[in-house]
Amino acid sequence: MTQLQPYAEIRLRGRWLRCLQAALPLLIVAVALLAAADAFGCPNCKDAVSDADPDGMNLARGYFYSILIMLAMPFALIGSFSAYVWREMRRQKAAGDAAHGDSPS
Repeated sequence: MTQLQPYAEIRLRGRWLRCLQAALPLLIVAVALLAAADAFGCPNCKDAVSDADPDGMNLARGYFYSILIMLAMPFALIGSFSAYVWREMRRQKAAGDAAHGDSPS
């Protein structure tokens, strides 16, 4: 009977973890939805768009594109650096293969 007790405890822990795994995404979604009501964006964009002024709309559009550029810049830098390293590795491998192919065995 004492050997069945640890098995029951393991099953209970397993159920608890499954419940927690199911409840955690729901909790995150609930918090995100409740916090979304407080997020109004930047005050400058909000004021510029609310005036319905063509210059204000251009200002808001400028903010939008500058944010997109700032978000894309790390990916562009990492991608271009990775492409450079990959190209140099291929070039060195091709040079190494050519050097080994020219020498007599």
